[in-house]
Amino acid sequence: MSASTIPLWEVLDSARSGEELPGESASVFVDASGSSLNELCHAAAHIRDMGKGKTVTFSPKVFIPLTRLCRDFCSYCTFRQDPGEAGEHLYMTPEEVLEVAQAGQRLGCTEALFTLGERPEARYPEAKEWLAIRGYRTTLEYLTAMCKLVVEETSLLPHANPGTMSRQEMAALRPCNPSMGLMLESTSPRLYEEGGPHEFAPSKRPRVRLRTIEIAGELGVPFTTGLLIGIGETRMERIDALLAIRKLHAAHGHIQEVIIQNFRAKPDTPMKDAPDATSDELLWTVAVARLILGQHMNIQVPPNLNSDDYQAYIGAGINDWGGVSPLTIDYVNPEAPWPGLAQLRERTGAEGHELRPRLPIYPEYFLETDRYLDPSLTAQVESLVDHKGYVKGGIQRYAGQ
Repeated sequence: MSASTIPLWEVLDSARSGEELPGESASVFVDASGSSLNELCHAAAHIRDMGKGKTVTFSPKVFIPLTRLCRDFCSYCTFRQDPGEAGEHLYMTPEEVLEVAQAGQRLGCTEALFTLGERPEARYPEAKEWLAIRGYRTTLEYLTAMCKLVVEETSLLPHANPGTMSRQEMAALRPCNPSMGLMLESTSPRLYEEGGPHEFAPSKRPRVRLRTIEIAGELGVPFTTGLLIGIGETRMERIDALLAIRKLHAAHGHIQEVIIQNFRAKPDTPMKDAPDATSDELLWTVAVARLILGQHMNIQVPPNLNSDDYQAYIGAGINDWGGVSPLTIDYVNPEAPWPGLAQLRERTGAEGHELRPRLPIYPEYFLETDRYLDPSLTAQVESLVDHKGYVKGGIQRYAGQ
């Protein structure tokens, strides 16, 4: 992308008026800092208010780490395990999955977030054997069965994040998942070169991730994706990734949410000494995401990764906090506890916004449209929400609120 010759103020004025930002104009944001970063944030917040008003949402969830075995090796990950680390606990059993889901239901949760490693049976004979004994060929087949179990036995709605998927695999998951997700992370080819964080992670190649997101659009699956910032990419490469997301959404209208997640170094990983992404870089990326993706996109920052100042990102254009659990830890970032809902409501309110719980599928993807939600899930979704598509009872339904 060539550098923009349009001045920053002119680009921001056009964005504030509701016009779609031309891709070539986005390069004007690259050097924004100080007062110009403040201008980006103010413009982004204005655009967010145009489309989303003064509501900031979250999804009350339980985290179900179905398996931590993974064929990939990312330089910043502590979620993955090999069979030696996992011992006999290669996968959660159906009984364990149901126990967590039922406990979450008792606490008022509405989302069962299934997170798991990428196709471990492709690397580990132990995983393949565990699945075969139970009648499954692949991890994704087992995931589908566990999602069906949760739908049949509880009121929770699954949201699966199993990595890259084929059309057949995603189609099998659709009747028991009102939404699914896959972090794009980055479209930079440099990150999988020798020495890069994705060198040994074939599923992190941008083209295969983009293809999975595209398949979701072709199947009409409401989809969550996002960027992981601070792992070696440049600001211009973040812009390229956001434009790639926008292009897919323009074609299919299915990207319900974009997460802007900041890198945090973890001990005992190859990137343990890499600097964490700074607040200014996160503010910049959030604001640019809003400016590029427009007023109607749902944009999230994880509050547990920014516990000191997460409320600041409301001023940069977010309208969602993602999943927050009263029961389970964030297994991907176990060092970062979820904020309490009382604190989350207080900090959100201090920024002039109202906190409201949502389902793993956003209201605009099931209210007044039958394009996205599988008919088998319609009754369950409708039983959980009010006339605006938010969780019945609001924040007051949760214990201690």
